[in-house]
Amino acid sequence: MRVEFAVDGLTLVGELRVPEGAGPRPGLVFTGPFTGVREQVTGLYAERLAAEGYVTLAFDHRNWGESGGEPRQHEDPQGKLHDLRAAVSFLRARPEVDGDRIGAVGICLGGGYAMKFAAFDPRVRAFAGIAGAYNNPYAMRAGMDSTLGSLTETLEREDLGGPVEYLPAVATEGEAAMPGDEPHAYYGTERGVSPSWVNRVTRAGMRELITVDNMMGADFLSPTPALIVHGLVDRVCRPEGAEEAFKRLDEPKQLVWVDAKRHTDLYDGEPYVTQAVEATAAFLREHLSRR
Repeated sequence: MRVEFAVDGLTLVGELRVPEGAGPRPGLVFTGPFTGVREQVTGLYAERLAAEGYVTLAFDHRNWGESGGEPRQHEDPQGKLHDLRAAVSFLRARPEVDGDRIGAVGICLGGGYAMKFAAFDPRVRAFAGIAGAYNNPYAMRAGMDSTLGSLTETLEREDLGGPVEYLPAVATEGEAAMPGDEPHAYYGTERGVSPSWVNRVTRAGMRELITVDNMMGADFLSPTPALIVHGLVDRVCRPEGAEEAFKRLDEPKQLVWVDAKRHTDLYDGEPYVTQAVEATAAFLREHLSRR
């Protein structure tokens, strides 16, 4: 069912999926890839895990999809953490949900956000990251000076009254936030089609991506249980990032490798999505059991 909830004066739009049968049931909140909206990757995983018996909430973050917020298609790391907080509050207030059994699931960029969020919100009893991007500024150091200079010039123009500047989200040629064939093969084709997805992002949002530290969540998540599912080959969110996050996590933790060859295999490809769902469902059955 379509639902709406409020945060910071904004209205966020989501899809609540409730399994048949007696409740209340454990609830899961989802956050997903950069530029993604709820009809895409998070919606697929929310549907699949609802079939495993979880009440699931996939929603559009502020500035994206059908949710409110300006500027449009702008990445707001702190805002996304606020959105997740409000999403958990919304879930816990639903009669279908056992408020003491809440998990956070993040895919791609959402893996880092979900991990950082879960580390500092004790209402979240389990975390799962799938094909996660665990951003931290140290990994982005190479070339940061010149990149920051260009992006700061963009922000200065906007500060002085200029229009919000955008670039394409994906493109096979030329400038884009996610250049190359693989991102375009998902977002630029029928695979990722959605009426609310727009092929653009703010230039200022790119500054947020290279300066945000979501990896720090790994240092603070324990004793919340953590699962990391990642492809063996991933040129977008490299396996080394998943390994570093896992190394920095304390127990209880689990790392599952999937024999995927592309990052987007874990967006909608089989058997990879099924493998990720099965690993996540098994992990959650163990760690979101009734207390």
